[in-house]
This record gives sequence, C-alpha cells and structure tokens, in this order.
Amino acid sequence: ATRTGPKGVPRRFCPARRGIPLRCSQRPGLAEERPAMPTPVPGTLPGRALRQALSRRFGRIVVFSGAGMSADSGIPTFRSGDHGLWQAFDPAKLATPAGWHADPALVWGWYEWRRAQVAAAMPNPGHLAVARLQDALGACVVTQNVDDLHERAGVDGVLHLHGSLSTPRCSQCGDPHPPPPVVEAPRRRREPPGCAGCGGRVRPGVVWFGEPLDQAVLAEAARRIAACDLLLVVGTSGMVQPAASLVDLAPSGAVVVEVNPEPPGPGRRPLHHLATTAAHGLPLLAAWLL
Repeated sequence: ATRTGPKGVPRRFCPARRGIPLRCSQRPGLAEERPAMPTPVPGTLPGRALRQALSRRFGRIVVFSGAGMSADSGIPTFRSGDHGLWQAFDPAKLATPAGWHADPALVWGWYEWRRAQVAAAMPNPGHLAVARLQDALGACVVTQNVDDLHERAGVDGVLHLHGSLSTPRCSQCGDPHPPPPVVEAPRRRREPPGCAGCGGRVRPGVVWFGEPLDQAVLAEAARRIAACDLLLVVGTSGMVQPAASLVDLAPSGAVVVEVNPEPPGPGRRPLHHLATTAAHGLPLLAAWLL
C-alpha cells in the first residue's frame, strides 16, 4: 500500500499482521527536522551483483543492527579484541543475575557509566540513513544494542532484543522505573534506587547472560524478518544466540545484505556482503535505494 507524506512524497508501508503494523510509526515533518545526511566518504561501493539485487522496489525493509552500528558513534563493543569491554571487565560480575545479587552497587554503577557514555555519543551517518529509510520506505529496526542512538536519530518503534539502558525496572516486582539523571562518574560504585511500589532495588533494563529474551519482543522480531523483502544486517558478529539465528528467517526471495568490515563467518546464510562500516555503508545503500 502507498500513502502520501509531506510534500506529496509517496511512502510505502509494511503490511500489518494481527493488528500490529510491521512498519514503525511516523511523525509528520520528521524528515524536514532531521539534519541532512552527510555525503558518504569515498571507499567501498556496492558491487555489480549487489546493485542488481537492489534495483527492484522494496516495501518490507528490516534493519537488523548490532554492536558495530554503535561502535561508529564511539560506543565500545563487548568483543572487539583488546578494546572490547569484556577484556577490561568481568561479565560474570557485571552481566549476570548472580553478579547483581552479589554486588548491586557495582553493577548499577557500571551500567550508569555506560549510560553516560551513550548520552555523550551522537547518532552517526548510519543511524541517520536508517531513519531516512524509515521515512521514505517504511523500514523497521530490530537491534541487539541497548543504547538509544536509533531513537535519537529519529527512528520509531525500535525492537530492542537485549533490552535498553533507558528502561530500568524493579528487580522484584518488575515495575518500570524512570532512569535517573545521567551522572558523569566513570566506573564508580553507586547504590541503585529503590522501587516506588515495593521498595525493591531498581536494576538495569538489559538482558543479562543466563536470562531469557522477552518472548513478545523476540516473536515480533521474528515476524518482521520472516515477512521482509530486504534485510540489512549491520555490525553484528552473528555469534550471540538466539538473536543471530533470526537472519535465517528471512524468506528465500528476500535480498539479504550484510554491512560489516569483517568477512561473514563460516556456515552463514549466503548473502551480499558490503565490507565497510555502518557509518559508511548504510548511507551508500540508502542513496542507492532512495
């Protein structure tokens, strides 16, 4: 289906199932408010096979983003060699229910440090390109990232598979809790706030090792990808399950493009590979599609 947006520009929408629109909501005038997307830095361009694959019209685009998407905004990844967060910090102490119960102040302080890093970062050209794809073609976003850079770029309806730093909740009753003001206190121990409802400790709103993903979020992500005609897999290693297996749900007739400076891992589904970063590759793909 098509709908006319601001200035008469046609916009395609993803189909709805069970009353839930595949496409995320739009805010009128958003495209006019957002800064212009910068010109891509010269470098790797889509090859002939990829250009041919992208020459058709797409109406059900899904962007599946991972840590490499945020790395281009200066957010450290967990597994990027000597610079990965897990090289400097122990995940058993900071990203497990056992670590939380053993030392809530250490865990809360560390995640508040990470939230301060995110607050100081800015969406990169890749985030802005995704927002333009949503405005013009109704693209949806499924992300493994816990930051809010997609939202700050103007993307609506982002599905966060691993939760979000912006949505803390009570560790006992589960009620949501507004995030406290960001304090620039790197790696400092901080006592978590108390729940207004039950008095329990408020915990970070992320999914830790040993915890299941939110099944409603996972099911909606699977539904979106299973219905897509173009899947852009951006900045993800394909190592974290069950999120990594979602790529295999894309229909056989869908075009699957991976944007990653690293080569695809063994055993991955055949796909088109654009060997560059999210900040460089997504503006190139957006310019080709729009």
